[in-house]
Amino acid sequence: MSSRPLNSIEPDRLYCRELRGGNQRANYSAELPGLECWVSCRPLRPSTKGGDVYYLSVCSQGSISRITLADVAGHGDVVSAAAMRLRDALREHSDDWDQTLLIQKLSDTFLNTKQSAGQYATAFVIGYSGSSGELVFTNAGHPLPVWYRAATQQWLLIEDQTPWSKSITNLPLGLIVGTPYTQTGLELAEGDLVILYTDGISEAEGVSGTQLGMNGLVEILKTLPVSSPAEAGRALIASIEKYRGSAPAQDDETVIVLRRSAMRPAPVSGQASV
Repeated sequence: MSSRPLNSIEPDRLYCRELRGGNQRANYSAELPGLECWVSCRPLRPSTKGGDVYYLSVCSQGSISRITLADVAGHGDVVSAAAMRLRDALREHSDDWDQTLLIQKLSDTFLNTKQSAGQYATAFVIGYSGSSGELVFTNAGHPLPVWYRAATQQWLLIEDQTPWSKSITNLPLGLIVGTPYTQTGLELAEGDLVILYTDGISEAEGVSGTQLGMNGLVEILKTLPVSSPAEAGRALIASIEKYRGSAPAQDDETVIVLRRSAMRPAPVSGQASV
């Protein structure tokens, strides 16, 4: 386990075979090979652990990172057990650029584990090459992340490009055994941002009971600073709190912001995990 606290001010640099995350409250910056990251995980109070599960990991060569955000149905020990299964699957497949088998295995594990009977999760999984800026993603029923393209100064939804598929693909984890999962690639340019979030963000409710929705989220995105992941993430959280006003949060809220950065040499290190 990394010794740096989960509310650290200084960025935590992840190297060879390191993995960090879970479903506990957190607020910190991190550096992956070729990526600057900012993470905020806010379980519904008073709990310090919730149904949102995230992990940041790096493969043994120290060049390919994986970022995973899942929203698991359930509470308490059930979610913590799911977080451990996700951690174990990520560790097993840390060297695999192709992540479709990782997602399918995780989905089948939800169905085949007695402790998770009837349990399911949405998830968004990213594989990122720090040397090339190439990013592949798989979406298992999760809210669509957003991509800020610095060249055009526009925010775009990150959607699967599989119109030819006639099979049942990309269902939430744990619904049908053998569900196939696809992956789509894109390339991040310098200054680009990617924001992942759970539905506690997009479905935040104001004092009138009206949900923010995607239209409201898009309007907030237009106002965000884009100079760093931390500034963008904090501004997003502040805007969500302003929208809610005096209304309490109704769900866990997790945000992960990524920004392409220069690739640094990765020193040899041992495995670190949570």
